Amino acid sequence: MELLNDQGLRIDGRRANELRLIRCKLGIYSHTDGSAYLEQGNTKVIAAVYGPREMRISRKSKILHDSANLNCQYSMTTFSTTERRNRNRGDKKTTEMTINLHQALSSVIRLELMARSEINVYVEVLQADGGNYSAAVNAATLALIDAGIPLREYVIACTASLANGNVPMVDISHLEENIGGPTLTVAMLPLSKQIALMEMSQRFHVNFLEDVLKQAQKGCEDIYNILDTAVRLYLTEIGKPNSYGQG
Repeated sequence: MELLNDQGLRIDGRRANELRLIRCKLGIYSHTDGSAYLEQGNTKVIAAVYGPREMRISRKSKILHDSANLNCQYSMTTFSTTERRNRNRGDKKTTEMTINLHQALSSVIRLELMARSEINVYVEVLQADGGNYSAAVNAATLALIDAGIPLREYVIACTASLANGNVPMVDISHLEENIGGPTLTVAMLPLSKQIALMEMSQRFHVNFLEDVLKQAQKGCEDIYNILDTAVRLYLTEIGKPNSYGQG
């Protein structure tokens, strides 16, 4: 089954270089230091941040005297996919996602400014429809901003693949992951163009890797523009209590 039809449209009607619809909201929970909800197509994720705060007594032995300790937890709800099974937080896939999430977030958090403290980031996938890790990174970035955690810049993630064997396409859905070829996941810092993480589900032919990487990077930049606009609107709203400052 081909991922692009004769009109150049994908199964869900998008062009090869078109993102899925992104919706997001910051500050969804009042009992956390920061939180966010993000939809990327039909993939839905929530993220919560606690900290920076003094480390628990049970973790005193892990204190880093020159930086904060970052703890991440990635998980999926039982109802997030069509497979109704319990998902152990310690299974191989969840552990791998947690490690990758930590790698991406630690590349932008100014941990050296918060020595002898800890930051806890929890991400839960409510509905999985492809690009789960990317949505998790993007939601976590929003939650960190909501918590006021100092960041060097945003870290944004996106996926890319090949359609019909040679056409790069961005933001891969679950169906496209299943019937298509290998998927490339990139987490990058869109302003400095630095790559925090790059992972392939399978090997790409060297002739196509560069084009697919460029498509993923362009997707990250487009997502950054969307999220940054949402953040600026959110900060404008919370900065105007009781309509003060509105002119």
